[in-house]
Amino acid sequence: MNHARGSKYSKPGMTLSAVVIGASGDLAKKKTYPALFELYRSDLLPKDTRIWGIARSSLTHNELRQKIRPFLKGEDCTIEEFLSLCFYQQQSSYSDEKAFSVLVKEIEVFENGANFAKCNRLYYFAIPPNLFAETGLCIKNNGMAVKGWTRLIIEKPFGRDLDSCKQLLTTLSDNFLEENLYRIDHYLGKEMIQNLLIMRFSNLWYERLFNRDCVECIKLTFKEDFGTQGRGGYFDKYGIIRDIIQNHLTQVLTLLTMEPPTVLVGPDAAHRVRDAKVAVLTAIRPVKEDDVFLGQYEGYTDDPTITNKDTTTPTFAQVRVFVNNARWEGVPIVFKAGKEMEERKSEIRIQFKAAPAADFLFNNVCGEKGCPRNELVLRIQPNEAIYMKTNVKAPGFSFEPVQSELEVNYDKRYSEEHNPDAYSRLILDVIHGNQAHFVRDDELIKSWEIFTPILHKIDRGDIKPKTYKVGSRGPDGADEWFSEKSGYVYDGKYKY
Repeated sequence: MNHARGSKYSKPGMTLSAVVIGASGDLAKKKTYPALFELYRSDLLPKDTRIWGIARSSLTHNELRQKIRPFLKGEDCTIEEFLSLCFYQQQSSYSDEKAFSVLVKEIEVFENGANFAKCNRLYYFAIPPNLFAETGLCIKNNGMAVKGWTRLIIEKPFGRDLDSCKQLLTTLSDNFLEENLYRIDHYLGKEMIQNLLIMRFSNLWYERLFNRDCVECIKLTFKEDFGTQGRGGYFDKYGIIRDIIQNHLTQVLTLLTMEPPTVLVGPDAAHRVRDAKVAVLTAIRPVKEDDVFLGQYEGYTDDPTITNKDTTTPTFAQVRVFVNNARWEGVPIVFKAGKEMEERKSEIRIQFKAAPAADFLFNNVCGEKGCPRNELVLRIQPNEAIYMKTNVKAPGFSFEPVQSELEVNYDKRYSEEHNPDAYSRLILDVIHGNQAHFVRDDELIKSWEIFTPILHKIDRGDIKPKTYKVGSRGPDGADEWFSEKSGYVYDGKYKY
């Protein structure tokens, strides 16, 4: 093991044993191991760290290393150092306690080798939810740390409706305390999402404008320019609302609209932030049929992994909700998510109300739509940016207000700064014991209460999706539906 590197956050006599469960799968090789490597090369892992991978595949230590090596970006010597810390053990099943005990003995040999004072264990569940129970039982019976903390990172999906979510939560809570569990939503580790709290609560102007008196509507968008890519069998069981809206975009909404928590940094921050998020979810009524617009792209069922060729699973959805509290009552909030769209983009768009008397003041020179409205846009991906659409005088002899932007492009403004991957940020949070950017059990329950009734209607076929062309903005009528349901006014002259 390499002892030359010193971690910025490790303490003398402390070690970390990280166990990647499902180590041979796509998630592990594309996300988990690269995130651990980024922490390693940034000197953010404890100096004494070892990483074990377990799965049902038959692999040697070296075969696992070769499997994950193409996904590690950095200097060859650093990659080789990191891979030398990675080991593998095959298990016939994730309920095989005998095989798991063999792994634990290897961990104990490592922990006892230098008589460490504190030996922490991190388990990353890169496995389907139906395997959580048996895996968790193995850890509870054999793998809990004796001289340090034990923390479990749990990947979504967290159920597919309210009842299955409650069952999953019970399965884990029977064996572990909430402080042991880190339910990861990688969106909460993205730069622009983490920036929301800084923007909202460290800028005077932001909070003064961010309420029902100033905001016309809010739109949260997630678009992909590709389809299921051979994962249709998995996707068809869930659909775009479960896959994107109920978790990723709903989490963004809670951070965007919550009241100021008591603290944002420190040991009590996790409870305070998540309490504020739950308050938002509690103020949202279950979605009604009139508040959804669904689509399915042409050729969706051509994916050979989709067995039900008559499936009505949506690949596109617009969903409207309201946060019924004193700050946001009456402000339409629309989620939009889709696959095989015209572009890949994820953003938050807040349109403000029209400036008072602007049309009269400018004697209607702005046209039938009136004076353009201000918008605050936070682009989550690609190319993170923040910009405010603001009115300026048209160049030349005209006195017409036209839209331009006040903006910060992260790739230009902070070109010298390294922007870490979301998974790297979140795994580092787990090591530090910071749960603020992870999903608490009551958040999940409240979120599923909002979406479960409409999801069951969709599952029964009561609401049919409209077909849309690959590479389009969605089904015919989608933009008109959004404008009608949100009150959004589109300025056709503006181009970013």
